[in-house]
Amino acid sequence: MRKRNESVTVEHERAAAAAAAVPGPLDKGCSLRRSLRLPASAAAEGMKRPLGRRYGLWFRLKKLLLWLLGMYIAIPFLVKLCPAIQAKLVFLNFVRVPYFIDLKRPQDQGLNHTCNYYLQPEEDVTIGVWHTVPAALWKNARGKDQPWFEEALGSSHPVILYLHGNAGTRGGDHRVELYKVLSSLGYHVVTFDYRGWGDSIGSPSERGMTYDALHVFDWIKARSGDNPVYIWGHSLGTGVATNLVRRLCERETPPDALILESPFTNIREEARSHPFSVASTQYFPGFDWFFLDPITTSGIKFANDENVKYISCSLLILHAEDDPVVPFHLGKKLYNIAATSRSFRDYKVQFVPFHTDLGYRHKYIYRSPELPRILREFLGKSEHEHHH
Repeated sequence: MRKRNESVTVEHERAAAAAAAVPGPLDKGCSLRRSLRLPASAAAEGMKRPLGRRYGLWFRLKKLLLWLLGMYIAIPFLVKLCPAIQAKLVFLNFVRVPYFIDLKRPQDQGLNHTCNYYLQPEEDVTIGVWHTVPAALWKNARGKDQPWFEEALGSSHPVILYLHGNAGTRGGDHRVELYKVLSSLGYHVVTFDYRGWGDSIGSPSERGMTYDALHVFDWIKARSGDNPVYIWGHSLGTGVATNLVRRLCERETPPDALILESPFTNIREEARSHPFSVASTQYFPGFDWFFLDPITTSGIKFANDENVKYISCSLLILHAEDDPVVPFHLGKKLYNIAATSRSFRDYKVQFVPFHTDLGYRHKYIYRSPELPRILREFLGKSEHEHHH
């Protein structure tokens, strides 16, 4: 009986506990709500978490905006105080494309009829030179050394001195392709890297680049006899070319013709028209003072528009309408200046545009199937003037 009463008592206690756990009908809803309600500390922590994330994101964004604003303000003053920075951006001589190329071995670029030289325009300055002979002399050129190539300049073939633009080296892909085209048309092609470019030794400057070109021109003339010598400049090389030819005309030893591919009027106007500068000129107050004046301070002008007023030889300008680097209108403007200049009154001045649909842009005019005809007609006329 005692065991039975104990078991009944235990069951009764369990039932009472269960009944106490289940809410009554009147307060069922209230008790349920109270039981589901989170503690105050947990709720506050849950709200802080998304607010903390938002605050952290906003803090990082604000920090980034302040950093960009600081750079926006600091860079112009840095360029203004250190004009050498702007000079580096004009020359881009520190950009070597393609990389891993041995400039002593032009044959690695498919130029099996090319010899690599080194000339010394000034003390402490050495420049690397490539001389590609006409394709007709390809077989004879195999295995020959520098003296043979120098002597070959006296053969009955005209010579083109090619002055390349900024960045890269004389071994740039589009440059090599042009050498091949000109060689196939029967020209010697002599090109070089200005001091500070490629494997050439020295510090770049407009004066130095012009002097290097003058030295190579005189070196060619000393070996080419009566063969015509033409100057071909591309992009920044057009500035070197007009500097050179103006100097040659002033000393009364002009070249037989000047060819300008993708030229500008002057470096200041080109810098203002460059795609990187167009947006800045609209939204950056004092753009000229901060960015363009330091170029002039560095002694960099490349004033093609002034130089053509003192040049007296035939002039051919080639420009693609879709050129994104040197806008087409600058080449056209330079032509208009030259065509009305008194210095060209006895010489041929020609402008050849290449339509946008051709896609030649800044450096692919060599692909034009019309180029051989254009050069033959223009330089044929120049050779006639040379002999008469």
